[in-house]
Amino acid sequence: MRSDDVRSLLQTAVPTAVAGAVAAGISGALVGGKGAIGAVIATVVVIVFMGLGFLVLQRTAKSLPHLFQAMGLMLYAAQILLLFVFLAVFKNTTLFHPRAFAITLVATTLVWIGAQTRAHMKAKILYVEPESTKGDKPGNPGSKP
Repeated sequence: MRSDDVRSLLQTAVPTAVAGAVAAGISGALVGGKGAIGAVIATVVVIVFMGLGFLVLQRTAKSLPHLFQAMGLMLYAAQILLLFVFLAVFKNTTLFHPRAFAITLVATTLVWIGAQTRAHMKAKILYVEPESTKGDKPGNPGSKP
């Protein structure tokens, strides 16, 4: 993994973890221990799902750059669908407070997407390959007098 990929991943995971910690504190204060547990589990689920999606997208960008945009759209759709599946599966659980889990899941997902957008906007990504400074530059063959 390239260093700018790691930097981008950290710039998205850290704000998400902070938002999850805030949500755990609020849920713990309002609902109790089960609310805090639900918020922590939701935060971990979001970081794992979105982090794995980020890694898959970076691999796709390296190996199949022509599929990058389509893969990104498909990946986000799949992630959102899987998050809704998690909400449906754990709707009636007694392990943690389902409403705190759901609200934290949605909030940390939005924080992840916002932080990822911000990290991408701040990144200095070259979209044109710079010219090489080594070797001879090819001349214009049609301009010889």
